[in-house]
Amino acid sequence: GGNLDPKEASLILIPVPWEATVSFGEGTSKAPDNIRLASHQLDVENYHYIKPYKAGISMLEVDKHILKLSNKTRKKALRVIEAIECGESCKKDLKYVNEVSKAINSHVYEAALKRIKKDKFVAVVGGDHSCPLGLIKALDDTSKDDFGILHVDAHHDLREAYEGFTYSHASIFYNVLNECKNVSKLIQVGIRDYSKEESQRMINLGDKGDCLYDTAMQAQIATGKSLEEVFTPYIEQLPKNVYISIDIDGLEPLNCPNTGTPVPGGLRYGELEHLIFMVVKSGRKIIGFDLVEVGDSKNGWDANVGARVLYNLCGALLASQGKIEYR
Repeated sequence: GGNLDPKEASLILIPVPWEATVSFGEGTSKAPDNIRLASHQLDVENYHYIKPYKAGISMLEVDKHILKLSNKTRKKALRVIEAIECGESCKKDLKYVNEVSKAINSHVYEAALKRIKKDKFVAVVGGDHSCPLGLIKALDDTSKDDFGILHVDAHHDLREAYEGFTYSHASIFYNVLNECKNVSKLIQVGIRDYSKEESQRMINLGDKGDCLYDTAMQAQIATGKSLEEVFTPYIEQLPKNVYISIDIDGLEPLNCPNTGTPVPGGLRYGELEHLIFMVVKSGRKIIGFDLVEVGDSKNGWDANVGARVLYNLCGALLASQGKIEYR
């Protein structure tokens, strides 16, 4: 809710109101504005992170051109999807969607690179899960060291060109692994809805990837294991630099009922909060993050939860980088 000048902030949030390729429910393109509005109801103190706001957090203004472009491109994407369901093709519209999606990635890349070169930390607020590719590529191009990705989601997002869309929300980590040479590890948590193609792709990653499926997580918790015992083996696999990607549908649907593809099960809010804090406690440095797929709701509940997840991510990054203290 603050109006801090980006020049004075340590952490810049780039809003990306984009959802052209979503598979089911719509509304996440409105998330950046909704989260900004909901953030006015967020008290600024935090249990784990000491006064995150003092380090300076600034969200850029939503680019209304991208929002309009998202709406236009979504209509063409729907025609592509409808054609597939009828066993037909819609090559002209598919080409358009892929070209515009590529342009959005370039826009996010340039916006992120500009801030990174000014020694700012950068994060993305989506939008659908295709949004952060530009940021991850900017970090990849500017990082001297390798980095790992901690990905919380109901889905693997490892599909190749899902429904023909090269930069689908369901293909983000397929694209990251193919386009980012410095990504050395992909750790996924909360996965519970996936295809054979994706699960096999995770297996094929070998030492480069690992997944804590939601069912396995819940089984361990049911036997009395603590969150520390459940999460530690996965956090220990991450290198010293970590990027965090949070699809809000990684949480239980009661926390995100209007996300695009809600799935029963998932992490409780407190479990996600603890997982993020464990990364900080481990001494690893969070170099960037994204929060995506927050849905649109009349009562503002989804944005309310999204704003709190976002503030925890901000605090975690700033604490891990020594900009604020934590306890």
